[in-house]
Amino acid sequence: MNTPRELLKRRKDRIRSALKASANGKMRLSVFRSGLHIYAQIIDDVKGVTVVSASTLDKEIRNSIKKSSTVEAASFIGKVIAERALKSGVNEVVFDRGGYVYHGRVKALAEAAREAGLKF
Repeated sequence: MNTPRELLKRRKDRIRSALKASANGKMRLSVFRSGLHIYAQIIDDVKGVTVVSASTLDKEIRNSIKKSSTVEAASFIGKVIAERALKSGVNEVVFDRGGYVYHGRVKALAEAAREAGLKF
C-alpha cells in the first residue's frame, strides 16, 4: 500500500511531466505548501534556473502578514510573485500546483497572481 507521501510524489510527477510537454517554452509557476508556510517559484525549465521566488519566510513579507498558514497569506504571496515576475519581464507562465488540490491556499495564490497581472 502506498503512503500519502508516495501518492503525492506520483501526482506531482504526473502533473509536472504533462506541464513540461505542453508548456511550449513558457516558464513554470511552482507552488509548495507546507503546514506553516507557502512558497512560490517561477522556474525556467529550459535553462534550469529559478527566475523569481517568494514565500512567507521572506523578511519583508513576514512583517506584512499576521499568520503564515492562512489563505490571506497565500493571496499576498500570489500578488508578490506576480509583481516580481512582471518586474523581471515574465508575464506568461504555466501553473504547477505540485500535486496539491486546487483549493484553499493554492487556489488563493493562483487567483491573486492572475489579478496582479500574471497570465496562465
